[in-house]
Amino acid sequence: MPVLERLWSPDLRMRDSGLGVGVCPDEPPGSPVWGPLKTPPVTCGGLSLALELPALIRQLRAAWRARRGGPQGQERSQGSTWVEAENEEVEEVTEDIDHNSTHVEADGRLNTGHAGVLLAERRGSYPLIDLRILKSSAQQEVESGTRRKVKRLLSFHRYCHASRLLRRLVPHTPGSLHLLDDDYLGQAAHMLSKVGTWNFDIFLFDRLTNGNSLVTLMCHLFNVYGLIHHFQLDMVKLHRFLGMVQEDYHSQNPYHNAVHAADVTQAMYCYLNEPKLAEQLTPLDVFLGLMAAAAHDVDHPGVNQPFLIKTRHHLASLYQNTSVLESHHWRSTVGMLRESGLLSHLPTDMSQDIEQQLGSLILATDISRQNEFLLTFREHLDNQDLDLQLASHRHFILQIALKCADVCNPCRVWELSKQWSERVCEEFYRQGDLERKFDLEISPLCDQQADSVPAVQMGFISYIVEPLFEEWHRFTKPSLLSQTMLGHLHKNKACWSCMRYAHTPSDTQTEEPEGEGEEEDIP
Repeated sequence: MPVLERLWSPDLRMRDSGLGVGVCPDEPPGSPVWGPLKTPPVTCGGLSLALELPALIRQLRAAWRARRGGPQGQERSQGSTWVEAENEEVEEVTEDIDHNSTHVEADGRLNTGHAGVLLAERRGSYPLIDLRILKSSAQQEVESGTRRKVKRLLSFHRYCHASRLLRRLVPHTPGSLHLLDDDYLGQAAHMLSKVGTWNFDIFLFDRLTNGNSLVTLMCHLFNVYGLIHHFQLDMVKLHRFLGMVQEDYHSQNPYHNAVHAADVTQAMYCYLNEPKLAEQLTPLDVFLGLMAAAAHDVDHPGVNQPFLIKTRHHLASLYQNTSVLESHHWRSTVGMLRESGLLSHLPTDMSQDIEQQLGSLILATDISRQNEFLLTFREHLDNQDLDLQLASHRHFILQIALKCADVCNPCRVWELSKQWSERVCEEFYRQGDLERKFDLEISPLCDQQADSVPAVQMGFISYIVEPLFEEWHRFTKPSLLSQTMLGHLHKNKACWSCMRYAHTPSDTQTEEPEGEGEEEDIP
C-alpha cells in the first residue's frame, strides 16, 4: 500500500473487493489513472482524511478497475467478494483485540481507551458490547468452539460497524434493510418471510437488523398491507417518524425498550391475521393497530405509575395520577406524528381522528383497567352481540388485541417467554433498588429478595394473562394460533410452578418444558 502507508497507521489496512485485499495503485501525480482527482490522495485537497476518505475510496476503486479492464476484470476472477473482505476484517479485528483494546471510531481512525464511544448513541435493547472485555470472551469461545465461532462473535459489522459503512459505501439495495451487509440482509429478509409465525424470534431479528428491529418490521408490514399507497404516505416522513419512535424507547430498560415494541407489533400482526378479524378490518383499522403497537410504550422511564406518583414526578402531576404512563406514551406519539409531518397531507379532521383513536388504543394498555375491559369483553361474548361491521366494535376488538399483544410473553415458546420474564423482573428489581436507596416503600413485585421470578410469573399468568387469553380464544374460535398460545401458556405456567417450589431452582431454569421443542411454525 505505497500511498496509504504514509497516511494510515500500521494497525489499519483497507480491504475492498474492488481494489483487491490490501492493494492500491501506485501512480505518479497527473497520471490519467487518477481521473478527476489528478493527484494521488496523499494531498487530500487540504481536507482531513476523515472527510476525504469516502471520495478517496471511490476514486481508487474507479481508477484501479479502469487500469485492470473494467468492473468485471481480473479481480473478480480471483474471488474477492464482500464476504471474503468482511471475513478478513473480522480476523483483523480479532487479532487487534487479542493484542490490545482497540476501538474503531466513527471517523475511521483507530484509537484505544474509547471502547463504547461509537455504539453509545445506538438505541435498541441489545446490550452494549464493550470491546475491552471481548478478549476474555474470545478466549472462552476458543476453549468451547472453533475460531470461526469467535469470528462470528466478534462480527465487525455488529460491534464495530461494517467497513462499508465506515467508508460510507452503502449498497444500493431497495427496501428497509439497506444498512445491512449481504449476509445479514439475507437472514433478516428470510425471517421477515415468516413474520406471521408465532415462534418468531424477535431477539435474533433485532441482532440481524443491528438494533433496528422496530423500524425494519414496521416498514415491512406497511408494505405488506399496502398502507403506504393507500394513505399516500411520504416514505421519508414515515422513516423519520419510525426512527423517532425507536429512538425514544430507552435502550437501558431491560424490558420496556424498542425490542418489546417490535415484539408487540409482531404479535399484533398475528392477531390482525386471525380469520374472524382479518376479513372485517379496514386499512384504517390495520394502520391504527400497527401504529399503536409500535408506540404503546414509547419513552417509558423503566418505572411504574406508583413510583412516579410517590416521587411526585411531573408526569404524575400533569396527568393527575391517572393512566400517567399511557397518557405520556400517547402524547409523545402525537408529538412525533406532528413533528415528522407524516399525516400533514391528510384533512385536519381525519388526522385528529387518527390521533384520538391512537390514544384510545394506547390508553387501553393500562393494566389498572384490566378488569374493566375483560368484563366488557366477556359480556359481549356471552351476549353474542359483537358486530364487526360497526366501527366502534372493531375498535374495541383492536383494544383487546393490543392488550393481548402487550402481555403475550407467557404465551410464547419457552425459550422466548423465559427471556422476557427475566427481563421484566430485572426492571422491577431495579425499581425496588431505587426505592430502597431513597428510603421509599418498596412496590409490590419489586423486592428481589422476596419476589422471585417464578412467583412473579405465576401471579401474572394466573390473574392477568390466563383470563384474558381464554376470552380471546372464545372470540377467535376455532383458531389454531389461539390453541397454540394457550398450549404454551399452560406449559410455561407448569414450568414456573415447578421452579417456584423446587429446592434447587438453578438446576431447573435451563430445562425446557416437555414437548416444547417439537412445536412447528403456526401461521
